[in-house]
Amino acid sequence: MPLSNPNKRTLSEENKGDTCSNSKRRSVESRNRGLDETCATMTEPQKKANFSALSGNGISRHASPLSTTKPGASKKLVIKNFKEKPPIPENFEEVTWLKLAEAVGAIQRSCAIRYSLEELYQAVENMCSYKMAADTSPKTAANIRNEIYSENRDMGLDLFRAHIISHPTVEARTVDGLLSLIERERCGETVNRQLLKSLLRMLTDLQIYQDVFERKFLEATERLYAAEGRQLMQERDVPEYLAHVDKRINEEMERLLHYLDSSTKKQLIACVERQLLEQHLQQILQKGLDQLLDENRVTDLGLLYQLFSRVKDGLKELCSAFSAYIKKTGKLIVVNPTNDAEKDKDMVQHLLDFKDKIDNIIEVCFGQNQKFINAMKESFENFINQRQNKPAELIAKYVDSKLRAGNKEATEEELEKLLDKIMVLFRFIHGKDVFEAFYKKDLAKRLLVGKSASVDAEKSMLSKLKQECGGGFTSKLEGMFKDMELSKDIVLAFKQHQQVLDSPGAIDLTVNILTMGYWPTYPVCEVLLPAEMVHLQEVFKKFYLGKHSGRKLQWQPTLGHCVLKAEFNNYAPADLKKRIESLIDREYMERDKDNPNTYHYVA
Repeated sequence: MPLSNPNKRTLSEENKGDTCSNSKRRSVESRNRGLDETCATMTEPQKKANFSALSGNGISRHASPLSTTKPGASKKLVIKNFKEKPPIPENFEEVTWLKLAEAVGAIQRSCAIRYSLEELYQAVENMCSYKMAADTSPKTAANIRNEIYSENRDMGLDLFRAHIISHPTVEARTVDGLLSLIERERCGETVNRQLLKSLLRMLTDLQIYQDVFERKFLEATERLYAAEGRQLMQERDVPEYLAHVDKRINEEMERLLHYLDSSTKKQLIACVERQLLEQHLQQILQKGLDQLLDENRVTDLGLLYQLFSRVKDGLKELCSAFSAYIKKTGKLIVVNPTNDAEKDKDMVQHLLDFKDKIDNIIEVCFGQNQKFINAMKESFENFINQRQNKPAELIAKYVDSKLRAGNKEATEEELEKLLDKIMVLFRFIHGKDVFEAFYKKDLAKRLLVGKSASVDAEKSMLSKLKQECGGGFTSKLEGMFKDMELSKDIVLAFKQHQQVLDSPGAIDLTVNILTMGYWPTYPVCEVLLPAEMVHLQEVFKKFYLGKHSGRKLQWQPTLGHCVLKAEFNNYAPADLKKRIESLIDREYMERDKDNPNTYHYVA
């Protein structure tokens, strides 16, 4: 508010005329209007509070606009309060306190202060002006106490380290006692883990844990597990030894959790793995891997993989030994030095079972590791071709046995899965042309004699071969199916032709028209046919050539077959029974499972 009252001011020249008095009044009013206009033209940032520009009584230190008036002129000073208290930044208290705390710490540590004393004083004044002193004073006192406590604690630790724990006798007895307690615990005794934790934390606080304790502790650990590894490898079998190693690693992890410093973890676990595993990799594999694989001990194999993955080159050595086992075992299945027919008969099934077993081990125990999968493929390809061409022939015959009619061992879904597994073996063999030759020969028998179990299964197998080897590999096989479909239409037309001629005959003749390039080559065989059959052949030949002139028909009775029906009065001649049994033994015929007196021709 104004310092003087305009109603009580005293004029210096009372006796002057009205003209002079009015002139002075107009001058004062003019100056007042100039001051108001100056305030009105100030920008918003200029109106904001500047704490460092305020004195204790709130008078601005900036020059007044009235100072620009001419000397000797009458001056009028007007003081106005702020209409509202200037706002402060949102984090003003936090930033100011950090600044003050840093200054107090620097003073306690006899360090240079980054801020000027005037700036710090102004900061305290501003906090007091905004009623923050109640929080500032206790914080400052607490900060001073913490600095003093920290200094005294550090001084006490230095004195304890220099004059007590670093004494040779005290240090030796402390470390030896710690090592003795840990060794007793490793031997199975129960010890005071809280005491161990307190002593080791003390060494850590004194910053002598690594120098005084850790080095000797790791050396003792190295000696213990080196001796233990040598002894147990001689005394225990591989599964028991692996279980012991896993137990030891878990025990050391517990010690790290309860009382050892975390900085020791890497060196401690590496020490255990080195002495119990890395030093005995070859011995473990030679002594027990084959046994674990032969007995399909999935749990122990999983533990073996897990432990070997912890050491350098562990999985590399395991993969190499795994590959060697596959080659050795597979070779025993494939190679047949005595030419045992029974062994060859079961070879493909044994290969499939062995492949399933190895796949399960890789999936369950080895985590589908791609290196092990590649090693398995390379090993199968190696041993399955040890016996040239024979595996390809036997795989083709195995497929024939599964696709032949009368095979009721599997449903369609199971048969489809089996064909997928067979295709895996097919990929490994080098003699794929040998497989094609035998497969085509067997397929021809199934198609011509009508012994195929399922057309869908046949076409599914054909599709798999085409996908694996390309269209060139299966073009002739596909042609065989086309011939069979066309032959059905031709035979149907021929039967209709016979009905028109009104000479159906007593024999039901079925003819398959085969394209020579698609089918296997069969030797020409002279067969003495009944006169009725010869007549039917001529009738069919005339019918076919009438529709397809220019073509040449060559009869191939090799794969022809007939159904002979005979009735005996409660008995059959002994010689006939003997011949039937001979044909059954040679797998040319088979008994009907439902009627033992009925027999079927086998292609």
